[in-house]
Amino acid sequence: MALRNVKLTIAYDGSEYHGWQIQPGFTTVQQAVQDAARSLLGPNVRVCGASRTDAGVHALGQVGLIQIDSPVPTENLARALTDRLPDDIAIVKAEEVRMGFDVIGEVTRKLYRYTIFCGPTRPVLHRRYCWHVPSNPDVAAMDAGAKLLVGRDDFKSFASAADSRIDSVRTIFRCDVTEARNDGDRWVYVEVEGDGFLYNMVRNIVGSLMEVGLGRWEPERIGRTLEARDRTAAGPIAPPNGLCLMWIEY
Repeated sequence: MALRNVKLTIAYDGSEYHGWQIQPGFTTVQQAVQDAARSLLGPNVRVCGASRTDAGVHALGQVGLIQIDSPVPTENLARALTDRLPDDIAIVKAEEVRMGFDVIGEVTRKLYRYTIFCGPTRPVLHRRYCWHVPSNPDVAAMDAGAKLLVGRDDFKSFASAADSRIDSVRTIFRCDVTEARNDGDRWVYVEVEGDGFLYNMVRNIVGSLMEVGLGRWEPERIGRTLEARDRTAAGPIAPPNGLCLMWIEY
């Protein structure tokens, strides 16, 4: 059988996982997907992922890549793999791509969405998927600060201190803060679209924007934070449960 390169679009609730990447001694999404693939396709299958989401972070559009020489048709792989996965992970789509496809290097854009619930009472049915802020942040001020992040720049101020990558220059195509109301509940969304992200970058951006929303910072401070290229200049990190990787484009 001819070797096939198959791109998987993967959705998961990250609440019970120590992030995407395989780590000895921890339950991870990549390990779960790889175990399911090996049970279906053989013991040598490896799953490579496009984005290393943190512990507790969710995804609707993570991308993984596998190479197989199995008789299982590509169009049947998504359902067959999902049947072997825990209930909080699903393969949305499986599609054949050319040999040599670089699942990391060929990414052109990613979109992350961060969800915040603003209200006095903890949203118990949504607690895994949002940050509860029992206050009334100024969304217009947050959005004004967010717009200062658009463009190609050095985002070292918004990277975790544990991020050891030398190159911290990234392009942010858009950074929007919006709100919606549902039966009196107020939801705030931060969407960040870029060509790549540093470790904890979106969560640090959201935490800094919340300082603006709560009136502790003026919006212009976001620009000064970016220019500082120093993590200590940014605000506190937002919790992981509000973050979701929406999609990845190639």
